[in-house]
Amino acid sequence: MTNIPAANQTSPSKSHSVMGIRIAGSGMSMGSKLMANADLGKLGYDSDWIIQRTGIQSRHHATAGEATSDFAVRSAQKCLDEAQLSPADIDLIVVATMTPDHLCPSTACLVQHALGCKEAAAIDVNAACSGFMYALVMASQFVKTGCSRNALVIGAETLTVIIDPQDVKTYPLFGDGAGAVLLTADSDAASADSGDTNKDASQPSGILSYKLASDGSLGDALIVPACGSRLPVTAETLEQRDHFLKMDGRTVFKWAVRMIPEIAKETLALANTSLDDVDLFIPHQANTRIINAAVESMGMDPDKVFVNLDRYGNTSAASIPVAIVEALQQGRIKRGDNVLMVGFGGGLTWGSCLFRW
Repeated sequence: MTNIPAANQTSPSKSHSVMGIRIAGSGMSMGSKLMANADLGKLGYDSDWIIQRTGIQSRHHATAGEATSDFAVRSAQKCLDEAQLSPADIDLIVVATMTPDHLCPSTACLVQHALGCKEAAAIDVNAACSGFMYALVMASQFVKTGCSRNALVIGAETLTVIIDPQDVKTYPLFGDGAGAVLLTADSDAASADSGDTNKDASQPSGILSYKLASDGSLGDALIVPACGSRLPVTAETLEQRDHFLKMDGRTVFKWAVRMIPEIAKETLALANTSLDDVDLFIPHQANTRIINAAVESMGMDPDKVFVNLDRYGNTSAASIPVAIVEALQQGRIKRGDNVLMVGFGGGLTWGSCLFRW
């Protein structure tokens, strides 16, 4: 008789890297209506409080007729143009969003149809503000294993539809838009599994290390109570405004400030590297005070930190890919650079990766 080992006698090896992939294109699209703090001031919000407590000076809102898939499609098309690929070349679309056009069909399917990507696999991922990190790691593994040749990874949100205009401390924080990247195999992938973290443009690109995690016990800190199977929409839930996002700002702030340095340290340790080897740090753009406190705690050079929160506000799953687009446009990311990205948000969820460009 063959002895079958108990489940706890062996454990599969864990890989925290996905090398041999590269970002071949990027693009972004923001809500058509620019809303400066002064504009919100005219509506009764405290514009001085907004800048002092968040660092946000403006944000983009969707206009009538604009939805999450519209931003996603526009950003994806820019990816295709930059990568010089056609929609027929795309075989996987992953959209990270907590504000889909519909509960069904997925926003990714709407993007597939609008772009004309023939029979591409299309799925949505909801990890709130960490969504892009989850989607990036997931799609990277598809490309790495050869299950996908060209994958669109999109973070897209229309947050203004779930933010209560009567919530004066939450409504000014958020903006609408999308950012996208196009993943494909790296032509230098012959040595992609070498694990070498040295900065060298001749080395293959990809995820040197990543970490995805969650803590559902803190789910109530960021929650839309109604509109799901637990609490369907009724006249009562509408009257109580439970179809809008509820946020315990103090709890989230303290958690984020503590978590960012921890996950950054763990991600760097998984890659056997240090902050000195990081060329650019892109955190989720939630709040300037969160970012500054975390950066100070890490002891990181502020010049290595990318921030565009002041112009876009918190765009949830779109914030990191939008930052990637602008960092590339500004020449702050070059081939061979090590870029550390950290996302955190509702769930609560968090995700990070050290990406060698």
